[in-house]
Amino acid sequence: MATTPPYSPVRLYPCNPNTERGVSIKLSVSKDKLIYANGKTVVIRDLKNPALTSVYSGHVRNVSVARFSPTGYYCASADVQGTVRIWDTIGEENILKGEYKTISGKINDLAWDSESKRIIAVGDGRGKFGHAFIFDTGNSVGEISGHSKSINAVSIRHQRPFRAATASDDGQIVFHQGVPFKYDRTIKTHTKFVHDVRFASSGEFFASAGSDIKIFVYDGKTGDTLGEFTEGGHQGSVMSCSWSTDNKLLATSSLDCTVKLWDVETRKAIQTWSLGTGIPNQQVGSVWSSEGEIVSLSMSGDLNIFDQRVGDKPSRILKGPQKAITAGSLTSSGTFLTGSADGRIMSFSETSEADSLDGEGHSNLVVDITSSKDLTYSVGFDDRLREISPDGKAFTQAMATLSSQPKSTAVGPDGSVFVAEIAQIEVFRSNQKISELSVEYGPSSVAVGNQTVAVGGEDKKIYLYSWTGDALKELGTLEENRGTITAISFSPDGSLLAAGDSTGKIVLYNVQDQKASSNMLHIESRWTNHSARVLSLSWTADGAHIASGSLDTHVYIWSVSRPLSPIAIRNAGPGGVNFVVWLSSDGAKGRVASAGADACVRTWDVVFKD
Repeated sequence: MATTPPYSPVRLYPCNPNTERGVSIKLSVSKDKLIYANGKTVVIRDLKNPALTSVYSGHVRNVSVARFSPTGYYCASADVQGTVRIWDTIGEENILKGEYKTISGKINDLAWDSESKRIIAVGDGRGKFGHAFIFDTGNSVGEISGHSKSINAVSIRHQRPFRAATASDDGQIVFHQGVPFKYDRTIKTHTKFVHDVRFASSGEFFASAGSDIKIFVYDGKTGDTLGEFTEGGHQGSVMSCSWSTDNKLLATSSLDCTVKLWDVETRKAIQTWSLGTGIPNQQVGSVWSSEGEIVSLSMSGDLNIFDQRVGDKPSRILKGPQKAITAGSLTSSGTFLTGSADGRIMSFSETSEADSLDGEGHSNLVVDITSSKDLTYSVGFDDRLREISPDGKAFTQAMATLSSQPKSTAVGPDGSVFVAEIAQIEVFRSNQKISELSVEYGPSSVAVGNQTVAVGGEDKKIYLYSWTGDALKELGTLEENRGTITAISFSPDGSLLAAGDSTGKIVLYNVQDQKASSNMLHIESRWTNHSARVLSLSWTADGAHIASGSLDTHVYIWSVSRPLSPIAIRNAGPGGVNFVVWLSSDGAKGRVASAGADACVRTWDVVFKD
């Protein structure tokens, strides 16, 4: 086994928040750091320095909300089954301070008191919709009651005497006194779902927003209604509200695709930013950062940063994948691409943030991406072969329809694109199908080296073909693997073929002799360090090393000349590594990128042993 020390990523490209239609997404900030949830991951994103972004992966179920404590030293994050975890945000270990089962369903929001001691968790439970407790013991500090349906939001007044407000699908706001927290009064200003409620930092006011397109302001100490924001209002459900640090302004985000800035004293809209039209531009969450910027979340997952001095558009947009990354490739321009389970393809570079591709992409899961010297191609569950421009920034107009669902794709030296499908291999060139081969086995992966095409099968065999330029001719089979061939790749010169299978084994073949490479036969015929299916393989430019990513969450770097001395990058991707690619290598060291189930991309520096 490998004895390499633990590796830390050189750069983390985070995923963006998960979104759901009609659901208010809660964002939280502490100084220049933004925190949010995606799947089982909590992302702490540095708004000033992307290199300082980090993730927390301690949850076993999908996380629904995460909130910084007022000090910023702790985070409370909650999942869809009612569990709250409190953990340290300082340091790489993220030490767990406590874990508590609060309600019996999804938690929609959390609130800390000003002393960073007490937490209220609210959501959709059976029997009760909220729970107030002490963060380090879990002891109850009151009762959250008064609602008949799921609670969507909670906020605590940060001055004594403490007060708490909760907003619910029953169209009501309940005002609580504390501590201990107890029911005080019901506020019936809204007529439909109330999506958000927030106290100003001064404690003087709190505001609410709902699907009845109404926004109200209340007295923070008594709960009395002070008035409604009406002039210049939204045209769709208001999903969130957030106070400026001086408590004079209120920012709101709406399904009408706008973000508005309100003067609290006059209750008039003084600034409006429009994000466009359509569902992807609906605004479902917002927060006002301590730096005076407004962060608003689009349904597409984009995080829009607004500056009051920029009146017509976001000052910048933070992009990233929302769903698991299922495929990837490095383009000839040095841009690396990732494809996700929702059909989106995004581009990355080592000097910039993630960006989405221009043009019409896939409508369903991206199965594979492959690159040549000139172009990049992608295939998806929408049964389409799409062409991507050489710079990796946009889809071209070229598109081909596949005969059946694709499994894998590869591009040959002559520009031919080979697509392994359920029961056939199709070959395309210049957006036209030029060859088709029906097979009796089930193809699972494909690779091209020089004029040799290798197709991995679900029957544990590798089928070799010669490519004549217009037809595939069978050469033979390789039968050393123990499971379905899940990843396959030729070395740059085409002399070696690495094949990973569903059991986690990788076999290195000598293509000419159609047997395991001779320099491995006297040692071992398989690399067996992975404990689950191998999902991706990538060779260095000199063909001396190969990186593998697996469902077991690890990345291994293998040496052709020293097969018994792999380099292990353990726990490289929580949930599994679906994609690895070498970004650079110079013989002594290299940089590899990995991505997978948590929708985050990480880059790693590796020093080779030989």
